[in-house]
Amino acid sequence: MGMTLGELAEQIGAVVVGDRTHKIAGVATLEEAGPDQLSFLSNPVYEKQLATTKAGGVIVASGVSSDRLNLLKTNDPYLAFAKAVIALHGYRRHPHSGEHRLAFVDPTAQIGQRTVLYPGVYVGPRVKIGHDCIVYPNAVIYEDCVLGDRVIIHAGASIGHDGFGFATSKGIHHKIPQIGNTVLEDDVEVGANAVIQRAAMGSTVIGKGTKVDCLVAIGHGVKVGSHCLLVSQVGIAGSTTLGHHVTLAGQVGVAGHLKIGSNVMVAAQGGVTNDVGDETALMGSPAMPLAQARRVYVTFTKLPELLERIRQLEQKVEELGQDMGP
Repeated sequence: MGMTLGELAEQIGAVVVGDRTHKIAGVATLEEAGPDQLSFLSNPVYEKQLATTKAGGVIVASGVSSDRLNLLKTNDPYLAFAKAVIALHGYRRHPHSGEHRLAFVDPTAQIGQRTVLYPGVYVGPRVKIGHDCIVYPNAVIYEDCVLGDRVIIHAGASIGHDGFGFATSKGIHHKIPQIGNTVLEDDVEVGANAVIQRAAMGSTVIGKGTKVDCLVAIGHGVKVGSHCLLVSQVGIAGSTTLGHHVTLAGQVGVAGHLKIGSNVMVAAQGGVTNDVGDETALMGSPAMPLAQARRVYVTFTKLPELLERIRQLEQKVEELGQDMGP
């Protein structure tokens, strides 16, 4: 049915600059939006599209202006847009409630109220799943694992399989039984085909509100703090500890038995091999402080030119030596 910009602004905490009565039916990108759709601008890279977009309304930061568009101004455009999507479209509607008949749930498992299990889900013995959780097709939750409330597990994810633990003797790798479990606290979301190993002893823990992207691998005994963001293809080796609000961008690798502080950011493809303190931004492999890494990579791109200059200098030194004689 849609709603007017004025009605929408009240729900998302924005101020309308323009026609409050203009009706919006859905959302789209700045490039694709039409007159009955809402878009947003949070990244300055796309600001030039404000001159060409046909959107009926655009959520922007308080300092942005336009002579041709209806604007919804707010201090946090991205969050406001998220609220607008919920207001206009709502969340995904599940085709069934509770446990689908093609899901397998061990009789000893405990499933909370309003939790939805899709076809192909496996829930092992003594698993505990909280209220309002969603487990999508073919996800696997091994025995003794614990999921809090409002946890989302996407298709193909594996929670609580054996950690990669082997004792090597005389060239033979002997498996070490992994007798711990995996704990996902409230509001954790795990992407498709992500894998989180159980601990050899104790628990692998993913803290409250942390979001794990697709194809992330988390080793046994890892402790991830609250509200972290682990982007696709991140790999964290066993027994590493992360503080709260850590962001690991795509393909970051973290060695085992490390301590990563809180509010740490590691840029894409970073390789973390040492402990990291709080409030640190890292880049590169091996990972180094952001400012240092930028200097290193600027120099790195100029290596062929610098090498040629060194060769020229060496040649001049050699020529000077010849001119000076014995």
